[in-house]
Amino acid sequence: MPATTAPDALLLNGHRYRYADIQEYPGHAGHDINGYEARVLDFCRQWLNGVQEFVLTTSGSTGPAQPITLRRSQLEASARRTMNHLGLGVGQRMLVCLNCEYIGGMMMLVRAFEYGLHLTITEPVSDPFALLPPDAAFDFGSFVPLQLRAVLAAGHAPRLEQMRAILIGGAAVDAGLLQLAAPLQVPLYHTYGMTETCSHVALRRLNGPEASPYYRLLPGLHAEQDARGCLAIRGDVTSQELVQTNDLVRFAAHDHHLFEWLGRADFVINSGGVKVPAEKVEQVLEVTLAELGHLGRRALVTGRPDERLGQQVTAVVEGEPLPAAAWEAVLALLRERLGRYEVPRAVYYAPQFAQTANGKLDRRATLAGLEPVMDW
Repeated sequence: MPATTAPDALLLNGHRYRYADIQEYPGHAGHDINGYEARVLDFCRQWLNGVQEFVLTTSGSTGPAQPITLRRSQLEASARRTMNHLGLGVGQRMLVCLNCEYIGGMMMLVRAFEYGLHLTITEPVSDPFALLPPDAAFDFGSFVPLQLRAVLAAGHAPRLEQMRAILIGGAAVDAGLLQLAAPLQVPLYHTYGMTETCSHVALRRLNGPEASPYYRLLPGLHAEQDARGCLAIRGDVTSQELVQTNDLVRFAAHDHHLFEWLGRADFVINSGGVKVPAEKVEQVLEVTLAELGHLGRRALVTGRPDERLGQQVTAVVEGEPLPAAAWEAVLALLRERLGRYEVPRAVYYAPQFAQTANGKLDRRATLAGLEPVMDW
């Protein structure tokens, strides 16, 4: 059973650091530490010593990374909302395997400090359980989709089932991963948020009877749409300033606290005068690939210059090229499920999609230098 008292130390890559020693930096550096460990401990020192402002860098997954300053009160409000919603608290055990230099990992640390959870921190590797003792157990964790896939592939599902809740964030969850995770009984929540909102502001249940395509806005936050249909958020996590996103959403007719994410406005492809949401096509393509036996294949969709159409819808599929007949089978289903101008007119292949340092798909790097394999 977990302890019922707040901890006075944390574990980082297998080494124990007392909070009192961390506060007295460099007293915690009693042995050699690597650069990542030093940066994690430096944030811990700042938080434990009451620093009021923190400078972070946005993810850089869709554009140049930008510095942003967040107040302690914003981070505290975010931690309070998440922990109350999930019913987590003092003495429980938290695994932190996200990159703590970005908001997702940093907020895991803040939640643990503010709510007295026992912290076990690992490097942000694909399978964090490979770095941990086989008997290490946790009540709460957060993973990017790549990590969840690796953890399941390594046979660690029983260790996930010991948890009370798991957050999945940083990238879209593809159809293949949903299928792999479906047997899990532990609640899996896909997060919606960004650095500017101090991590997630809405959660979507991925498994079980409560699974839904809709994100539910966490209590006490306000959401609206601009003229494009893009989401804007206001609340204590934004210091009551309206944060405008480029995310196209559709509110549920009966409840504006529920919304369906449709994709980013800046990923809309104008093909023959028809506006094609790239991420909608991606989702349909990934589901189709999985149904036809190409499980685990990720896909992204982009617009390529075309003299007649302006832009033509172009698919990029991760992994080795599919045989021509296999791709034709994919296209046949896509023509049934998508509009005429939404069906990809060319396909490229990438051995492996590029990712940012915090596990998000790096579209720009993935698309750079690709050669078309098939065009029609």
